[in-house]
Amino acid sequence: MARSKEFDPEVALQRALELFWERGYEATSMADLVERLGVARASIYATFGGKRELYLKALELYLEQSNVVEPLSQPGPALPALRAFLDSYVAETLADELRRGCMVVNTAVELAGRDAAMSRKVATSWAGLETALAATLVRARAQGEIPAGKDPYALARFLLVLLQGVRVLGRADPDPRRLRDAVEQAMIAVQI
Repeated sequence: MARSKEFDPEVALQRALELFWERGYEATSMADLVERLGVARASIYATFGGKRELYLKALELYLEQSNVVEPLSQPGPALPALRAFLDSYVAETLADELRRGCMVVNTAVELAGRDAAMSRKVATSWAGLETALAATLVRARAQGEIPAGKDPYALARFLLVLLQGVRVLGRADPDPRRLRDAVEQAMIAVQI
Protein backbone atom coordinates (compact mmCIF):
# COMPACT_ATOMS: atom_id res chain seq x y z
CA MET A 1 0.00 0.00 0.00
CA ALA A 2 1.37 3.41 -0.98
CA ARG A 3 1.97 5.89 1.82
CA SER A 4 -0.05 9.06 1.78
CA LYS A 5 1.76 12.38 1.63
CA GLU A 6 2.49 13.78 5.05
CA PHE A 7 2.45 17.36 3.81
CA ASP A 8 0.23 19.61 1.75
CA PRO A 9 1.86 20.11 -1.68
CA GLU A 10 0.03 23.43 -2.19
CA VAL A 11 1.40 24.83 1.07
CA ALA A 12 4.86 23.53 0.22
CA LEU A 13 4.70 25.12 -3.24
CA GLN A 14 3.65 28.47 -1.74
CA ARG A 15 6.60 28.31 0.65
CA ALA A 16 8.94 27.46 -2.22
CA LEU A 17 7.59 30.42 -4.18
CA GLU A 18 8.30 32.76 -1.27
CA LEU A 19 11.82 31.42 -0.82
CA PHE A 20 12.70 31.58 -4.52
CA TRP A 21 11.19 35.07 -4.72
CA GLU A 22 13.28 36.25 -1.76
CA ARG A 23 16.58 34.66 -2.77
CA GLY A 24 16.40 33.76 -6.43
CA TYR A 25 17.09 30.41 -8.04
CA GLU A 26 20.86 30.14 -7.71
CA ALA A 27 21.03 31.33 -4.09
CA THR A 28 18.41 28.81 -2.98
CA SER A 29 19.82 25.38 -2.21
CA MET A 30 17.95 22.13 -1.79
CA ALA A 31 18.87 22.30 1.91
CA ASP A 32 17.17 25.73 2.07
CA LEU A 33 14.07 24.26 0.43
CA VAL A 34 13.99 21.30 2.81
CA GLU A 35 14.20 23.66 5.76
CA ARG A 36 11.60 26.20 4.52
CA LEU A 37 9.13 23.63 3.23
CA GLY A 38 9.54 21.33 6.21
CA VAL A 39 9.59 18.43 3.79
CA ALA A 40 12.22 15.74 3.26
CA ARG A 41 14.41 16.07 0.17
CA ALA A 42 13.11 12.78 -1.24
CA SER A 43 9.53 14.00 -0.88
CA ILE A 44 10.37 17.23 -2.72
CA TYR A 45 11.86 15.24 -5.60
CA ALA A 46 8.96 12.77 -5.63
CA THR A 47 6.31 15.50 -5.62
CA PHE A 48 7.84 18.30 -7.66
CA GLY A 49 10.87 16.89 -9.45
CA GLY A 50 14.20 18.65 -9.01
CA LYS A 51 14.92 22.21 -7.95
CA ARG A 52 14.43 23.54 -11.50
CA GLU A 53 11.01 21.91 -11.84
CA LEU A 54 10.00 23.23 -8.43
CA TYR A 55 11.10 26.72 -9.48
CA LEU A 56 9.03 26.51 -12.67
CA LYS A 57 5.99 25.41 -10.67
CA ALA A 58 6.57 28.24 -8.20
CA LEU A 59 6.82 30.72 -11.07
CA GLU A 60 3.56 29.38 -12.52
CA LEU A 61 1.90 29.85 -9.12
CA TYR A 62 3.27 33.40 -8.91
CA LEU A 63 1.77 34.16 -12.32
CA GLU A 64 -1.59 32.70 -11.29
CA GLN A 65 -1.64 34.82 -8.12
CA SER A 66 -0.70 38.10 -9.77
CA ASN A 67 -3.43 39.24 -12.11
CA VAL A 68 -1.96 42.70 -12.55
CA VAL A 69 -3.75 43.60 -15.79
CA GLU A 70 -7.35 43.41 -14.57
CA PRO A 71 -7.61 47.16 -13.77
CA LEU A 72 -6.82 47.96 -17.40
CA SER A 73 -9.95 46.22 -18.66
CA GLN A 74 -12.42 48.27 -16.65
CA PRO A 75 -14.99 50.25 -18.67
CA GLY A 76 -14.75 54.01 -18.97
CA PRO A 77 -11.96 56.39 -19.89
CA ALA A 78 -8.75 54.50 -20.69
CA LEU A 79 -6.06 57.02 -19.76
CA PRO A 80 -7.10 57.41 -16.11
CA ALA A 81 -7.12 53.61 -15.85
CA LEU A 82 -3.67 53.47 -17.45
CA ARG A 83 -2.36 56.16 -15.10
CA ALA A 84 -3.78 54.36 -12.07
CA PHE A 85 -2.21 51.13 -13.30
CA LEU A 86 1.24 52.71 -13.73
CA ASP A 87 0.96 54.45 -10.36
CA SER A 88 0.00 51.15 -8.72
CA TYR A 89 3.13 49.52 -10.18
CA VAL A 90 5.26 52.23 -8.59
CA ALA A 91 3.36 52.08 -5.29
CA GLU A 92 3.71 48.30 -5.11
CA THR A 93 7.40 48.57 -5.92
CA LEU A 94 7.97 51.19 -3.23
CA ALA A 95 6.00 49.17 -0.66
CA ASP A 96 8.20 46.10 -1.19
CA GLU A 97 10.23 46.35 2.02
CA LEU A 98 12.05 43.10 1.29
CA ARG A 99 13.00 44.38 -2.18
CA ARG A 100 11.97 41.11 -3.75
CA GLY A 101 10.93 42.81 -6.95
CA CYS A 102 8.87 40.92 -9.49
CA MET A 103 9.54 37.21 -9.75
CA VAL A 104 9.11 37.36 -13.54
CA VAL A 105 11.71 40.13 -13.86
CA ASN A 106 13.98 38.33 -11.41
CA THR A 107 13.67 35.17 -13.51
CA ALA A 108 14.44 37.11 -16.69
CA VAL A 109 17.56 38.64 -15.19
CA GLU A 110 18.83 35.47 -13.53
CA LEU A 111 17.77 32.61 -15.78
CA ALA A 112 16.03 33.49 -19.02
CA GLY A 113 19.18 33.84 -21.09
CA ARG A 114 20.23 30.28 -20.40
CA ASP A 115 17.03 28.30 -19.84
CA ALA A 116 14.50 28.01 -22.67
CA ALA A 117 11.58 27.07 -20.43
CA MET A 118 12.23 30.06 -18.17
CA SER A 119 12.53 32.31 -21.23
CA ARG A 120 9.15 31.10 -22.50
CA LYS A 121 7.47 31.78 -19.14
CA VAL A 122 8.92 35.28 -19.03
CA ALA A 123 8.02 36.00 -22.67
CA THR A 124 4.46 34.73 -22.17
CA SER A 125 3.99 36.90 -19.09
CA TRP A 126 5.34 40.00 -20.82
CA ALA A 127 3.24 39.30 -23.93
CA GLY A 128 0.11 39.22 -21.76
CA LEU A 129 1.01 42.53 -20.16
CA GLU A 130 1.84 44.07 -23.54
CA THR A 131 -1.48 42.87 -24.98
CA ALA A 132 -3.43 44.39 -22.07
CA LEU A 133 -1.56 47.68 -22.42
CA ALA A 134 -2.17 47.72 -26.19
CA ALA A 135 -5.89 47.04 -25.75
CA THR A 136 -6.11 49.94 -23.30
CA LEU A 137 -4.28 52.24 -25.69
CA VAL A 138 -6.41 51.16 -28.65
CA ARG A 139 -9.44 52.02 -26.54
CA ALA A 140 -7.87 55.36 -25.58
CA ARG A 141 -7.26 56.21 -29.23
CA ALA A 142 -10.80 55.20 -30.23
CA GLN A 143 -12.20 57.40 -27.44
CA GLY A 144 -10.08 60.36 -28.55
CA GLU A 145 -7.90 60.32 -25.44
CA ILE A 146 -4.67 60.05 -27.42
CA PRO A 147 -3.86 61.42 -30.87
CA ALA A 148 -5.06 59.35 -33.83
CA GLY A 149 -1.50 59.15 -35.17
CA LYS A 150 -0.18 57.35 -32.09
CA ASP A 151 0.65 53.66 -32.51
CA PRO A 152 -0.93 51.92 -29.51
CA TYR A 153 1.17 48.80 -30.06
CA ALA A 154 4.46 50.70 -30.07
CA LEU A 155 3.32 52.60 -26.97
CA ALA A 156 2.44 49.31 -25.28
CA ARG A 157 5.95 48.00 -25.94
CA PHE A 158 7.38 51.25 -24.57
CA LEU A 159 5.30 50.95 -21.39
CA LEU A 160 6.20 47.28 -21.00
CA VAL A 161 9.89 48.21 -20.99
CA LEU A 162 9.22 51.09 -18.59
CA LEU A 163 7.38 48.81 -16.15
CA GLN A 164 10.13 46.21 -16.14
CA GLY A 165 12.63 48.99 -15.49
CA VAL A 166 10.51 50.17 -12.57
CA ARG A 167 10.73 46.67 -11.09
CA VAL A 168 14.51 46.47 -11.54
CA LEU A 169 15.12 49.93 -10.09
CA GLY A 170 12.75 49.17 -7.24
CA ARG A 171 14.84 46.21 -6.31
CA ALA A 172 18.16 48.03 -6.51
CA ASP A 173 17.38 51.65 -5.64
CA PRO A 174 13.70 52.44 -5.02
CA ASP A 175 13.92 56.23 -5.32
CA PRO A 176 10.27 57.39 -5.30
CA ARG A 177 11.00 60.56 -7.28
CA ARG A 178 12.80 58.67 -10.03
CA LEU A 179 10.00 56.12 -10.40
CA ARG A 180 7.17 58.66 -10.23
CA ASP A 181 8.92 60.97 -12.70
CA ALA A 182 9.29 58.06 -15.13
CA VAL A 183 5.53 57.41 -14.98
CA GLU A 184 4.78 61.10 -15.43
CA GLN A 185 6.99 61.30 -18.51
CA ALA A 186 5.47 58.11 -19.91
CA MET A 187 1.98 59.58 -19.61
CA ILE A 188 3.13 62.73 -21.39
CA ALA A 189 4.67 60.66 -24.18
CA VAL A 190 1.45 58.71 -24.60
CA GLN A 191 -0.66 61.85 -24.94
CA ILE A 192 1.41 64.07 -27.27
